[in-house]
Amino acid sequence: MGSVPGVRILGSGAFVPDNLVTNEDLAALGCDSEWIVRRTGIRQRRHATPDQATSDLCYEAALRCLADAKVTVDELDLILVATITPDHFTPSTACHLQQRLGAFAAAMDISAACAGFMYALTTGAQFIACGNARRVLVIGADLMSRTVDPNDKKTYPLFGDGAGAVLIGPDDGSYGDDSGADDSAQEGPSGILSYQLGSEGCGGEMLCIPAGGTRLPLTEATRREGLQYLRMDGRNVFKWAVRVFDESAKDVLKSAQITPDELALVVLHQANQRIIDSAVSDLGVAADKVFVNLDRYGNTSGASIPLALDEAFKEGKIRRGDYVLLCGFGSGLAWGTAVIRY
Repeated sequence: MGSVPGVRILGSGAFVPDNLVTNEDLAALGCDSEWIVRRTGIRQRRHATPDQATSDLCYEAALRCLADAKVTVDELDLILVATITPDHFTPSTACHLQQRLGAFAAAMDISAACAGFMYALTTGAQFIACGNARRVLVIGADLMSRTVDPNDKKTYPLFGDGAGAVLIGPDDGSYGDDSGADDSAQEGPSGILSYQLGSEGCGGEMLCIPAGGTRLPLTEATRREGLQYLRMDGRNVFKWAVRVFDESAKDVLKSAQITPDELALVVLHQANQRIIDSAVSDLGVAADKVFVNLDRYGNTSGASIPLALDEAFKEGKIRRGDYVLLCGFGSGLAWGTAVIRY
């Protein structure tokens, strides 16, 4: 359990490919549209075109984020990209992005799958809190359509592609005239009031791409077996996700001395509507405080939370001074949960 006070989100941005894939489009592959909606809540998702890579989505999200924050590229000190679908094993996707932006900043990838953005956000916040950076670009991006087997009718419909970004920096104590919050809401510290990162590697096989690394290189034999594709034990991942959110959410709220009633919004990793509903049922949060865009984007892994945050900011669902609960969970098995003050 930790906290990083005095760090503020300065702006956000997001990007998804134009290629819209509906449940009806997947019917040609033998997927049942009604089953998808009933079991997951997903109605459509975006798939990158063959000429698009993860860094391309990162670049578009970054441009939108910098414009929103009114910050120029030369002001960036650090670029963090949370992804499990890098352009290449090396160089990092963050370095590709740094070059394309024309930034003079350190850059690195963070690999924690669906929890990746939370790991990256808390990492970037530490650099700011230590005084070693003032402007950190944090991006979550994945092209999950490249990791799933089109012949797997239960897994293929769940995932989509996208990128979301936030720019963070030290809080100067000024909320600005566009905050939308009253004076009382602006009192108190900003930043990551409480966070918890965790992992249970013993469950790693529940969400795993078996082949393609040094343990099991990609060969013709592994290709024939489909080991280059994501394999998921959906039932047990469901149970684990509900448990880990319940425990970690209560822990961070208690540490931050915030009650569920004080939360303006809850943003969970957008994996499955049934997981989201089950996860928040015991928390005592009103349904209208739980942000969901899963129906339009599917599971975008590391992009999930920043995509949702950007939409929530733009729709006015989060105002300066609001308390927001974030939680990412998935492959690793790993999770990151935090209470932030926007």
